[in-house]
Amino acid sequence: MHFNAAFWIPATIFSVTAGVSVIVGEKFKRTQESLLRKQEEVEHLAALAERERIARDMHDVLGHSLSVITLKAELARKLFDRDRDACKKELIDIEHAARVALSEVRTALTGYRSTGLAHELHSAQEALAAAQVIMTQEIASVALTPMTENVIALALKEATTNIIRHAHASVCHIRLTEDPEQITFSIKDDGIGRKNFSIHKQGNGLMGMSERVASLGGRLIIEAEQGMTLMLQFPNKTSAKG
Repeated sequence: MHFNAAFWIPATIFSVTAGVSVIVGEKFKRTQESLLRKQEEVEHLAALAERERIARDMHDVLGHSLSVITLKAELARKLFDRDRDACKKELIDIEHAARVALSEVRTALTGYRSTGLAHELHSAQEALAAAQVIMTQEIASVALTPMTENVIALALKEATTNIIRHAHASVCHIRLTEDPEQITFSIKDDGIGRKNFSIHKQGNGLMGMSERVASLGGRLIIEAEQGMTLMLQFPNKTSAKG
């Protein structure tokens, strides 16, 4: 059977068009499914990252606050039979520290932290004084981005907690400087150094600190033989823009 051109040309065009439409439709469907799967993966990874952020913040906030509360509770117990007025003052400080800790936990859970470096320097000085550690500071006027300031503040909180718990130090020196290339923040104590120190053998605190610094393109340097020195270095993006 032979068909004339008036039949097979439109039939061929229709068949090819229909076939192409089916193929394109199938590819579009597969692409859409792939995009949905990737979107689900991204959402899952974002949820994991958020949980890790919250876990790090909870460790930093509660570790520091509970160390201060523990120290002051021990001091209040010792003062109870000797000096009721001093004991009462320590109990008031404990109540204040607990309220601050609760506020910081709520703040961390919302993903926003209103306290900056100045607040953490003041808190560190009070906490170290309670542990009979003298804190000195050399803080240059540096224009910090909010993210960099937040990472430095959290590092200071973690370092203060470690000094109180483990260092047996008498002096702690805190320094913030900048040059055209980088911003450097360091915390040095004169306590017990640890030879063969490895950050990978430590708890979540220092690992979390290292991850935060790295996320901003910086690096964390730890020297642990004569006391402990934590040095955070960040690219000086503000200076580069100038």
